Amino acid sequence: MKKKKTRVGSSLDDFLKAEDIYEGVTAAAIKRVISRQLNSLMHEKGISKTALAKSMQTSRAQLDRLLDPDNESVTLGTLARAAQAVGRQLKFELV
Repeated sequence: MKKKKTRVGSSLDDFLKAEDIYEGVTAAAIKRVISRQLNSLMHEKGISKTALAKSMQTSRAQLDRLLDPDNESVTLGTLARAAQAVGRQLKFELV
């Protein structure tokens, strides 16, 4: 009979909460995922940064901040315009 493996210690979420860095780490991870998704969609659709910025009615500098995975200073409006410009919808959910 095989022994069932059990977890030892707390989860990563519990650790991050205990260190009081959960929210920051989560926000950074979400921003990285969104940046990667936008870059991927731009590549798939053959959309240049200049074309995307024009479609979003924003500057290239603002778009570069949006696509920078380490820059978390992006507004919801900018994210929504970027999603629309690549043919997607932005969906937020509180869980």
